[in-house]
Amino acid sequence: MQPEISSRPEQLPKGAEVRMDVPALELLIEALRERGYRVVGPVLRDGAIAYGPVNKVGDLPAGWTSEQNPASYRLKRRPDNALFGYATGPKSMKDFLHVSEIRTFAAEKTDGLFWILPASEPPPRYAFLGVRGCDIAAMLVQDRVLIGGQAADPFYEARRRNCLIIAVHCTEPASTCFCVSMGTGPRARNFDLALTEFADSDLHEFLVEIGSEAGAEILERIPVTIASTEMTSRSRALTDRAGQAMTRHLDKDRAVSLLRENFDSPQWDRVAERCLACGNCTMVCPTCFCVTFEDSTDISGQRAERWRKWDSCYSLAFSYIHGGSVRSSTKSRYRQWLTHKLSSWVDQFGSSGCVGCGRCITWCPVGIDLTEEVAAIEKANSAARKEDS
Repeated sequence: MQPEISSRPEQLPKGAEVRMDVPALELLIEALRERGYRVVGPVLRDGAIAYGPVNKVGDLPAGWTSEQNPASYRLKRRPDNALFGYATGPKSMKDFLHVSEIRTFAAEKTDGLFWILPASEPPPRYAFLGVRGCDIAAMLVQDRVLIGGQAADPFYEARRRNCLIIAVHCTEPASTCFCVSMGTGPRARNFDLALTEFADSDLHEFLVEIGSEAGAEILERIPVTIASTEMTSRSRALTDRAGQAMTRHLDKDRAVSLLRENFDSPQWDRVAERCLACGNCTMVCPTCFCVTFEDSTDISGQRAERWRKWDSCYSLAFSYIHGGSVRSSTKSRYRQWLTHKLSSWVDQFGSSGCVGCGRCITWCPVGIDLTEEVAAIEKANSAARKEDS
């Protein structure tokens, strides 16, 4: 039976919950574009569901989902036409805010002097559609790193300042997800709007939660109606079920001291035998921020440019100083990444560097699972204590 739905009020306050159908979502995308936003959302690309330009509802991956396991990602057809019925793909908001390659400045030589050229265009205004709680949490982690403080990044801040966040509460996590352990999902927080999709019946609709004045303003001309309590209850039930379905777990508080105190654990040697030091985990991680810089000049010597590009702590050259690399072994580089991500990151920035999205597990070519590695270090630690007692 269709739930009873009241009419739309004149004003939609923060915290209100409304009902929206698919045609209204189309109007929402149009309204965002009219306001000068570049709408970024899930699209089918290169055999995956990844963030990309969205100009209309038809660009969304209707009826598609993903099957993810360690070292495995496969697209699958769904039994319905859900637009957001998938778990996170290889891209995150990092790809658009802390971009993989950006020119930090250019200079041209005039009268024997080099003059810094102004930026060629202002940063884009992004409206992120369909982002999950883990990705929003990752963006907030990068905010703490890249806005203010010693690692402040004006390019990130300029892009971040203009964002609008339209989240989707996660109802179908991948087998590699563990956001519940990290406190970042399945329900999203810190959004302008948040959707819960109901596509399991003839009535394809969304519950929309308003999280900010900007979110309320964007809905002013969109046909929505006040949601019923039944829709709200269904939304909570779906995300509760998603949280209970997660099979991977991590004690994030215990990991801080465990990794700090087990620098010489034999588990580091065992994982190094499998790790390829390829850096895939750092590329897909939504919080990793390591970069390198490259300078170039044109053949005439009249123009110079500096480019910033993503780098990885798995690269031998990343820790190079005069005389050689500080971390010459795969063991030392994996240990650095995991210990920083789950332990010393807390010391530096006040939170864990992991949000439980599971990307590093899915996209690792050999399927290394950081939740299993932490558990193995704990097991080895316990065994060592028994031997000493």
